[in-house]
Amino acid sequence: MHTENGLSLFETKAAKGGSSAVAYKFFAFTVFVSIILIWLYRLICIPGAGEGGRWVWICMFVSEILFGLYWIITQSLRWNVVHRIPFKNRLSLRYEDKLPEVDVFVCTADYVIEPPTLVINTVLSVMSYNYPPEKLSIYLSDDGGSEFTFYALLEASEFAKNWLPFCKKFKVEPRAPAAYFERNLDLQDHVSAQEWFELKKLYEDMKSRIETVVQKGAIPKEIKEKHKGFSEWNSKIARNDHQSIVQILIDGRNPNSVDIDGYLLPTLVYMSREKRPQRPHHFKAGSMNALIRVSSKISNAPIILNLDCDMYSNDSDAVRDALCFFMDEKQGQKTSYLQYPQRYHNITKNDIYFSVARVTHQIELAGIDGNGGTLYCGTGCFHRRVSLCGMKFSEDNRSELKSVKDEIEGRPIEELEEASKLVANCSYEEGTQWGKEMGLVYGCPVEDIVTGLTIQCRGWRPIYYNPSRYAFLGIAATTLDQALVQHKRWSEGMFQIFLSKYCPFIYGRGKTKLAAQMGYCVYLLWAPISLATLCYAIAPSLCLLHGIHVFPEVSSLWFLPFAYVFITKYAYGLAEALSCGDTLKSWWNSQRIWLFRRTTSYFFAFIDTIIRQLGFSQTSFIITAKVVDDDVMKRYENEILEFGSSSIMFTIIATIAMLNIFSFLWGIMRVVLAAESTRAFQQFIPSIILSGLLMMINIPVYQALFFRNDKGRIPFSVLWKSVIIVSVASLMPIY
Repeated sequence: MHTENGLSLFETKAAKGGSSAVAYKFFAFTVFVSIILIWLYRLICIPGAGEGGRWVWICMFVSEILFGLYWIITQSLRWNVVHRIPFKNRLSLRYEDKLPEVDVFVCTADYVIEPPTLVINTVLSVMSYNYPPEKLSIYLSDDGGSEFTFYALLEASEFAKNWLPFCKKFKVEPRAPAAYFERNLDLQDHVSAQEWFELKKLYEDMKSRIETVVQKGAIPKEIKEKHKGFSEWNSKIARNDHQSIVQILIDGRNPNSVDIDGYLLPTLVYMSREKRPQRPHHFKAGSMNALIRVSSKISNAPIILNLDCDMYSNDSDAVRDALCFFMDEKQGQKTSYLQYPQRYHNITKNDIYFSVARVTHQIELAGIDGNGGTLYCGTGCFHRRVSLCGMKFSEDNRSELKSVKDEIEGRPIEELEEASKLVANCSYEEGTQWGKEMGLVYGCPVEDIVTGLTIQCRGWRPIYYNPSRYAFLGIAATTLDQALVQHKRWSEGMFQIFLSKYCPFIYGRGKTKLAAQMGYCVYLLWAPISLATLCYAIAPSLCLLHGIHVFPEVSSLWFLPFAYVFITKYAYGLAEALSCGDTLKSWWNSQRIWLFRRTTSYFFAFIDTIIRQLGFSQTSFIITAKVVDDDVMKRYENEILEFGSSSIMFTIIATIAMLNIFSFLWGIMRVVLAAESTRAFQQFIPSIILSGLLMMINIPVYQALFFRNDKGRIPFSVLWKSVIIVSVASLMPIY
């Protein structure tokens, strides 16, 4: 955009250039040629009919085709990586009086898994944005319909009267009370010690009251009598069977809704949409759509920010940064949503469960953005309301960033609440385009990805923004089971999208760039790539036990492309990870977690998706637990993998680990004892190297199987199962 003085509100910079781009292109070209040679080798040297290992060879060939295609798609994202830079100083200088209203949606679903104190920290962090409070409205969607969450929000509305002035006075960061008080044990000079301790005590008292009420399982009568909202809860209310509940706790229009310094407070609303057992509620998508409609009856801001309840704001200027992209006169009119990367505040030094994924966020997602597409990730995203509600972009029909309040101004709170309840009812969407052309799309577990694609196909341009200061911080998985289950859900939903009418190559054809479609498929194809990984993790090791070689001899020229791809892929991957801020150990951890995900989470996602496509099961939604006990947390902080159960996923992990240590030792013995040791060495050394690499990756698994005594170890039952499976598999013939 160019303002009156010719200045833009943001700029876009290409990430690569000069000699580095030339080197990357050379690397990519040589790897591509090597992949073609590998395919050619598999095709030419395939064992004849009746020869041992023919079908294994074919499986390896198919796996290498999948790996090669997946690598080509992934590398295509690196050709046009861009970085966005907003200029909020220019925005504040020229547009302070024109800043649009913003509605913030915070979603929670279960007060046990997502504790109320966690939820209100996120709410308080966005209430205290460095933004005009009269232009800010916060909505909490409680899909669990819990009076404990409502009570916590009521407490937060009172605490905000002290918290917001404190944040403004001392410019504190972050503005989630729990995170701030935890990080600021040593008081900074500009913060008054007395005020700090007084406010911390207020927070601790509030937290204690909330936790006490939750622990007792009942809200005292004297508390219920203080607010009319508690009358919504009675003996007939159940989590999945209750009426619509909408309560405006702070009315930002009321001049008496002020903090202790006399400044206006932002609007604060509690919502729990109607739920009935016999009606589908569409999980988070249904909750978001209800929020869109409810907010339209109360504030109707043109910009919407949606957050998960554990994703607190880490930058009080995030709204102003985001608006640089929406208010830019040249490009802003076409901007539909602005997606921030998902970041976490509880990451260990070496990111033991590979939650940060720095290369993904700094290169791959930025590459999709550079190719004209941006994935909507479901949280940490600013939306233009009209694009989210189904409007198609047109140069002739531009949307203004103004709130339309013809039906809102002057109406009392009670009327707004009643009007909002009607649009949050189960029956409201019947016969409408909600869930189809309006709001988030229904029918897919990862509805946010589909929604983002449909918005782009309507002509809008989304943007990916990865600031140096993380805008939002959530809670990463602290156990291996949590991490794997989470990725199982994601990959299953994304593979369903690929097999549906929303496949980017079909739905986006002619509407989005081919490169953007390929970028989507990098993630939509997580599930099927598991088959290739399982083949490579199992087949060469079994063949090594049976004396069948599946790779070319070391002395053969055909060995060179295999060696080149292996070495350069890992060398380049390591260099890329280090350049993005990973440590050497965190990169190694990422290799382990990729193996675990592909052989368990993505594999089960593939199976479940195929079963679902055949009509044998229904979609379910799993909420990841946000609370763990002290022992688990201690092991997590010490970067010790947490197993601790007999999960079938852990059985697969243990089986692959045991198979590869057996095959590695047997292969070494075969080479040493073989009559023609030179020949045996050349034939089997590639398979031995592969088994050795997998064995090194699985060192923490062996520790959990044989050496650990804590509750996070792998149970003996899993060990015996894996030994039996490996023994049986080793005795079976190889075809």
